[in-house]
Amino acid sequence: MNAEHWDERYAASDRVWSAEPNTFVVALTKDLDPGSAIDVAAGEGRNALWLAERGWQVTAVDFSSVAADRGRASPGGDKVDWQVADVTSYVPDRTFDLVLVCYLHLPRQQMRQVLAHAASWVGPGGHLVVVAHAVRNLAEGVGGPPEVDLLHDEELLAQAAAGLVVERLEEVDRVTPAGTAIDVVLRARRAPH
Repeated sequence: MNAEHWDERYAASDRVWSAEPNTFVVALTKDLDPGSAIDVAAGEGRNALWLAERGWQVTAVDFSSVAADRGRASPGGDKVDWQVADVTSYVPDRTFDLVLVCYLHLPRQQMRQVLAHAASWVGPGGHLVVVAHAVRNLAEGVGGPPEVDLLHDEELLAQAAAGLVVERLEEVDRVTPAGTAIDVVLRARRAPH
């Protein structure tokens, strides 16, 4: 998929995703002290907006300009730094206290590279948080990408967290109107200097 495809998808409806932040993002970040954050592949910015509302200084990156414009126009959207860029090649000019990757699904080799880059953006004492559709969801859950190569497992996320202290890494169930989805979550911390 490319930026034009996602621009069309976002333009086709008032909102592609829920306006509420992801429940696992809330659970994995609510105890963290606000600081700088980057939301990688932020879409319309539901998680970025929630973090900004809680006092985080947030950069939201997505390659859909339609999604970024929608996030910018949302209540509180002026508190987020919206960047239109391809996350497979994006390089920020600093590190962050929180690096969030929520439901970004790319072919596994490309995803490994993006997650390695994302982990390198975590500053001292900062956290990497990843929420994704699990491989097991393909056969046992609902929703998510229909190709196994686009799904995540604990091994992939453990590799992403190499060099970080893993605080949580597990599969979790998410109840949806269509049934139960199976996700995998990671929260890992870089040791302070």
